[in-house]
Amino acid sequence: MASSHSDPEPEPESVFPREVRLFTDSYSESSRFCFCGHELSITQNFGSRLGVAARVWDAALSLCNYFESQNVDFRGKKVIELGAGTGIVGILAALQGGDVTITDLPLALQQIQYNVRANVPSGGRVKVCALSWGIDQHGFPGNYDLVLGADIVYLEPTFPLLVGTLQHLCGPQGTIYLACKMREEHGTESFFRHFLPQHFQLELAQRDEDVNINIYRARHREVRPAGPHPCC
Repeated sequence: MASSHSDPEPEPESVFPREVRLFTDSYSESSRFCFCGHELSITQNFGSRLGVAARVWDAALSLCNYFESQNVDFRGKKVIELGAGTGIVGILAALQGGDVTITDLPLALQQIQYNVRANVPSGGRVKVCALSWGIDQHGFPGNYDLVLGADIVYLEPTFPLLVGTLQHLCGPQGTIYLACKMREEHGTESFFRHFLPQHFQLELAQRDEDVNINIYRARHREVRPAGPHPCC
């Protein structure tokens, strides 16, 4: 007598994506970039914990491209990067011969340290430090030759804190490079029109219409004595 139980039908193909990372709180992704003859492997740890610090933003790539196209000289220069996220800009500066300090809030430091170890040979002059604008910048020297930032101008309440931090960190003859996507909704243009020019001579070094990214170069309006050197 035949069994009353028929073989189970094969399960239909799922309509849901099979990409596991779409259903996890966080995941890592490694990307490769080439600048100034260096191939960089940058890991981005996406997830709610890191937020905007997780990814390589277009402004960081634009700034790296600018350094390459303009042959910016980092050799022997004292350099600091603010709001580094993945650290790609500071890592390139270190590979180009700079004495580099890469900074961000404490939650981003592990990602930056990982990328530094993956790209900078042992003996490279680079360190990673926590820095909260307007709070602990005076724990850093006030004589950096180059201060770098990529897509760090997007929260209006932080604008005065950022300006104060730039004032302290940038040495008397130092130069600031800031690359930013010009987001009207975040008040980015206001920062460069009204906040920064109060204290710095500011010029537009490059404009990329395709991605709406500006690169600004700034220097102190007046020569001032170098600040103290308590650490780093």
